[in-house]
Amino acid sequence: MNKMKKQSGFTLIELAIVLVIIGLLLGGVLKGQELINSAKVKNMASDFRNAQVQIYSYQDKFRALPGDDSAAKNHVNATNDGNGDGLISGAWDAASGETFDYWQHVRLAGLATGPTVTTDATYLPTNAEGGRIGVQSNPDKTIANLKGSYAICSAGILGKFAKQLDTALDDGNTAGGNVMVASSVTGVTAVAAVTSIGNSPTIDDSTKYTICMAF
Repeated sequence: MNKMKKQSGFTLIELAIVLVIIGLLLGGVLKGQELINSAKVKNMASDFRNAQVQIYSYQDKFRALPGDDSAAKNHVNATNDGNGDGLISGAWDAASGETFDYWQHVRLAGLATGPTVTTDATYLPTNAEGGRIGVQSNPDKTIANLKGSYAICSAGILGKFAKQLDTALDDGNTAGGNVMVASSVTGVTAVAAVTSIGNSPTIDDSTKYTICMAF
């Protein structure tokens, strides 16, 4: 009579060990993604803070605004001088003019890193999500009712990061204060604020927004 073959398989202990290992791997992946996201938010927050340092440091050194400096060719060997009217004229996302020349001026002055040749493909700065960053003057609260002489805007930021940035930089209300979130900010003024001023909007974590901060 043939002997019955023993069935082979995992014991309960072996299965438990495998499940623990899988759990540890998943936990490590999630923790790693959390660290990456945290680093992105810190990087983007630095973009906003750095703009303030750049403007005030340039003013302190040359008594002029970067981009608007009427003696920028002499001061930092820039390609273009500004008109010296006390405003960084134009839209934050313009492809020419004072807001465009701003980056060359601050970089040549040693206040920011990046290409100083305006035709370089990477001349215009981007945030950690790949969205455009720009700086402009903000007379008469032209951007989403933001109160401040200048504004820095950063585009293409996921809603989950936008909420964290507002909490880190301002009051956590994405529709008020010095930091505001909009579905888009085209040209000099915000044309599509997420909601009316004074009411905190519902921000979708997976939707991309433009964040502007005034100072």
